[in-house]
Amino acid sequence: MSTEAKNKIIYFTEAQLQSITLPERFTFPFFYEPHPLTEMAVAQLQQHLETAVPEHNFGLTKGQEGLVIGKMFGVLVVQDAEGKVGYLSGFSGKLAGSNDHPEFVPPVFDMLEENSFFLKEQYVLNSINDTVKEIENNPQYINLKLEFEKYTLEADKEISDFKECIKQNKSDRKRQRTEQKAKLDATAFVDFEALMVKQSLHDKYRFNVVCQSWEQCLGMIKSGLAEFDNKIESLKKERKEKSAALQQQLFEQYAFLNQHGKLKSLHDIFKETVFGKPPAAAGECATPKLLQYAFLQGYKPLAMAEFWWGAPPKSEVRKHKQYYPACTGKCKPILEHMLEGIETDENPFLLNPGEGKQLETVYEDEYFVVVNKPAELLSVPGIAIHDSVYTRLKYAFGNIEPLIIHRLDMATSGLLVVAKTKDAHKDIQKQFLKRTVTKRYTALLSGVVKDNEGEIDLPLRGDLDNRPRQLVCFEFGKKATTKYKVIERNPDGTTKIHFWPLTGRTHQLRMHSAHELGLNAPIVGDDLYGTASHRLHLHAASLQFVHPATGQLMTFEAKEEF
Repeated sequence: MSTEAKNKIIYFTEAQLQSITLPERFTFPFFYEPHPLTEMAVAQLQQHLETAVPEHNFGLTKGQEGLVIGKMFGVLVVQDAEGKVGYLSGFSGKLAGSNDHPEFVPPVFDMLEENSFFLKEQYVLNSINDTVKEIENNPQYINLKLEFEKYTLEADKEISDFKECIKQNKSDRKRQRTEQKAKLDATAFVDFEALMVKQSLHDKYRFNVVCQSWEQCLGMIKSGLAEFDNKIESLKKERKEKSAALQQQLFEQYAFLNQHGKLKSLHDIFKETVFGKPPAAAGECATPKLLQYAFLQGYKPLAMAEFWWGAPPKSEVRKHKQYYPACTGKCKPILEHMLEGIETDENPFLLNPGEGKQLETVYEDEYFVVVNKPAELLSVPGIAIHDSVYTRLKYAFGNIEPLIIHRLDMATSGLLVVAKTKDAHKDIQKQFLKRTVTKRYTALLSGVVKDNEGEIDLPLRGDLDNRPRQLVCFEFGKKATTKYKVIERNPDGTTKIHFWPLTGRTHQLRMHSAHELGLNAPIVGDDLYGTASHRLHLHAASLQFVHPATGQLMTFEAKEEF
């Protein structure tokens, strides 16, 4: 491979190209097997990253200074106007705090360029932030807040104590009335009652005086605080408005080309989506950068690949040197425009991998059916694929509507219970909601699990920028708990394991297996969080619940095929 880069392209040698056929169609960016040319390009780029990368802490070297930031890199195999084949390299976001690296393609828009409007506006925003911090750290403001907190506590206590005193006085007067009514004549009791009323009014007067006194005291402090708070609120409002305007200006600067020379801004691309506007950092991913540069130089795109380099983010599952598809939330709308008119590999999401696979009935009566779902068959109809457990049972049942109670991921095989009556559906669904249903899964993990058994507790939420992937999120994630027990450790470095999910979150077992805070061993064949193979080695092997009509405890087993 030629190491001489011209216009950032590195050419393959004739010897390397002799044994490899050029791709007939461009890579489908969201699910692919790397082409041999992209594998060669990636190998060379990774060798470069190991030896000559700028100062950037990827988390691969112990003791290295700076924040650990792993990064997605990409290669784009291209053909120039003379028919020569080579590749371009790119990265997502910034590298070592900069966009300017001679060996990588530039960003679509360099917001860090000297004297750029972004840096000027960023300076203004930073100045506002500094002013807000200055106000918040003003000793007078801090003292006023402390005083307000102190006197509020004192006021609450004094008012509370006074209420108790009034309550006690009222109780005493009631007792005295009872006692004196038995002792005094009518005239004397009237005088006594008047005295009691006078005491009651006096208590109310004293209470109002105390409340008004504290209200006046706290009001003066509030007035002083308001001067600072109003300034802070005004500055934050200004900052929000300026930030929104800057973001909009950035969106307009990011304009993407396609092979026809058609430019389209981020704003125009995303206004046609369900989001209505671009997500943060849209346009900064590797593949759009690479395609943009290729079109500008008149290169023909042939194939692409992206891989992760460095330590994983805390929330995501990312493995060093592993290939990944382009993200859906940020990149899909952009790439649909950029690849317009370019024939790509077949979209596998439009194919039905469950076609021809048999749906086994494990148990059936008049109330429900338990089936053993094969891997790659949907539980319910999808957007592009209609074939599913539901549609097959509907056909088999005739005039009976299958009532889905729970689901299995398309890639997961195993036991699924489907109700045949509304009452049965309600009853079994209630058992699922109360978590009295026992589910056991069997999985094969691509790594050695050290502990024989244990429990994983990692909260999960959806990755809004990259559906259907999930994230570990301790702030906004939903509780997700899984018990596990190792069954066997194999000579090839894999581990067979039993899982008992105590919650039912999307991709729970897959995330708890793959994430470094979980078992750090992806399920074999997991194309989202690990490495794809002929199937996902995850099987719902056991299901136990109470029969909705007889009350009998029902247990079903289905052996995994791995």
